[in-house]
Amino acid sequence: MAAALLHDIGHFRGSGRELMAGTDNRHGESAAARLAPYFPPAVTEPVRLHVEAKRYLCTAEPGYADRLSPASVHTLAVQGGPMTPDEAAAFAAHPFGADAVTVRRWDEAAKDPSAPIPSFAEFRPLLMESMHQSAFAPPRR
Repeated sequence: MAAALLHDIGHFRGSGRELMAGTDNRHGESAAARLAPYFPPAVTEPVRLHVEAKRYLCTAEPGYADRLSPASVHTLAVQGGPMTPDEAAAFAAHPFGADAVTVRRWDEAAKDPSAPIPSFAEFRPLLMESMHQSAFAPPRR
């Protein structure tokens, strides 16, 4: 759940404008790098892989690409398009591939304008529990 909440922070470095203009801004990689000092791989890897999860689902799940929004269809093309069968097999074997697919599905479900929206504060305990304890340690001298 922490990965789903944080997966798009890579857009904060710039914006989604680059992506919509046709340049892959690598926001999943950027987000994972920003989160890595604070969160374990169980959070950062699904964040890093969430774009790949879209590419994977377009190959692995018939009809998935037909359900994408026009913006997501556009960004899919910029991000490399559907995976080849070999790429999809490698993604499916990745230790965090299934978690990245879950993040992708939750992200899609969150785009429903009629869905109830919990406050971010409700997720604070989960985020705090997910963080590395070392993130709270004083710096070594």
